[in-house]
Amino acid sequence: MFEVLTGTGLAASAGLNAYIPLLTMGLLARYTDLIELPSGWQWLGNGWIMMILAVLFAVEVVADKVPVVDHVNDIVQTVVRPTAGGLAFGAGSSSETVTVTDPGHFFSSNQWVPVVTGILIAFGVHALKSAARPVINATTAGVGAPVASTAEDATSIAMSLVAIILPVLVLAFLLGLVLFLFWFFRRRKDRRRERQAARAAGFRV
Repeated sequence: MFEVLTGTGLAASAGLNAYIPLLTMGLLARYTDLIELPSGWQWLGNGWIMMILAVLFAVEVVADKVPVVDHVNDIVQTVVRPTAGGLAFGAGSSSETVTVTDPGHFFSSNQWVPVVTGILIAFGVHALKSAARPVINATTAGVGAPVASTAEDATSIAMSLVAIILPVLVLAFLLGLVLFLFWFFRRRKDRRRERQAARAAGFRV
């Protein structure tokens, strides 16, 4: 159960920012005892790999906070974030953490399953983020882009740490995501109805 929650939290984090969960696992594995990566994933703790991830993370942080550029970035990240989610789920769910002391052979009979699961989770979160950002930009004249991006980065960092240290809290994140989805689509429906009403009033005039 904890393995699934750890993988889910890391994959969801990758859906917001591809590099944060991978960088978090690498740093924690290299400099702390909070996570021990399995043999097939120890490359995440390599200094050069972490340096590359840090540079890509810095580029992502800047690009995602500029209106219009953030939209282009989201298009590019449609491939990157799900891929990172697959890697994060695969590495995180089979790692020994402070909560998971014996991951054993989790998903070992079908080693592709955790990777595909992570891809799907990260893609779902990425799709939600990509759909919400144009609405935020349009309703705030672009001012909301850096605010939303900063909140997403903070959420991604917090979710990565929670997934490793206290994965049960991932359930709270998933509940919040469901509630946000409900609010977002209801808001879009209301705005569409308002535009149709305004257009109809214009025709009558």
